[in-house]
Amino acid sequence: MPTPRRPTMTDVAQAAGVSQSTVSMVLNNMTGARLSAETRSKVLGVAMELGYRLPRREAPAPAVAATATPGSRRNLIGYLVDEISTSPHPVVSVDGARDAAWAHDCVVSVAVTRGNTEQEAAAIEMLAAHPSLLGIVYSTIFTREVALPEALTGRLDTVPVVLLNCHDERHKLPTIVPGEVGGGHAATEHLIAMGHTRIAFINGEPWMEAAKDRIKGYRRALATADLPFDPALVRDGDWMSGTGFEATRSLMAEARPPTAIFCANDLMALGAMEALAQLGLKVPQDVSVMGYDDQEISRHTHPPLTTMVLPNYEMGRAAVEALLVAADMPAAQRGGRRHLIKIDCPLVVRRTVRQR
Repeated sequence: MPTPRRPTMTDVAQAAGVSQSTVSMVLNNMTGARLSAETRSKVLGVAMELGYRLPRREAPAPAVAATATPGSRRNLIGYLVDEISTSPHPVVSVDGARDAAWAHDCVVSVAVTRGNTEQEAAAIEMLAAHPSLLGIVYSTIFTREVALPEALTGRLDTVPVVLLNCHDERHKLPTIVPGEVGGGHAATEHLIAMGHTRIAFINGEPWMEAAKDRIKGYRRALATADLPFDPALVRDGDWMSGTGFEATRSLMAEARPPTAIFCANDLMALGAMEALAQLGLKVPQDVSVMGYDDQEISRHTHPPLTTMVLPNYEMGRAAVEALLVAADMPAAQRGGRRHLIKIDCPLVVRRTVRQR
């Protein structure tokens, strides 16, 4: 029999009806988090019911020795990220990385560089000098192509590297990215399955990879269902609620307005719902609305928003697991080919999509 899949933070969040960030704060017993006792109790109860393995707390992580000793084990994972404070997404990825590392008796050291080349170089030099360094996860807040810093490319023979939420075509490195095309396809497919044939799409900034891939999935789902792609039903935006509001008013003024609106993130979906309310239309009775990202706000809209999960926690875990595999391989084999891993974006069904 196949081994049962281990529950993740996403599973706990979906079952408890809260965000991944809330689950992370509860399960890691973070102080200062403004969460009610009821929320904490609910999350812990669901985690136990699902069999989620809580982070170990019986003893603090052992301090890493400043100098190597014969036979000492490499157990330090460096985690470089360009930004962490402007979005909840990279924080949850760090949680996933830390939990995966701790499950393998490793610790994670996070350095936030804000894309500053000097800060990146300094952080890499510091990590590379550490005798217990196992490898480095190099990540970005937005999915994009990167040019690895010279301080890192010069050490690829000795330091295993995994790319998280970014990619570099010049190097054959393990790469973890979200399955955005599949997510856009699954969201649109769900709307079609609920009987919608005229589906609008409000996208983010079109130059961004997430926007390109999500609309690609939208178009593929339409083609698979033999539904025509109508450019009049597409609007480009900037990921903000104001765009969702204005784009929705524009869409509903069309000669043939849509019966469903798929927004490329939850904030624009919030704006779409506000615009529909001002127009005297009910969600989902008159128009269905689909979001993307599963941000905390999606649980508190009226009605709660059907959306897609951006699997940040699972991506962080996968990055560390890929790094552990790479660290066990000879350096010559690590560069054999790029190993691209796309993490699925699950659908979260709530109440903004009309049921058949």
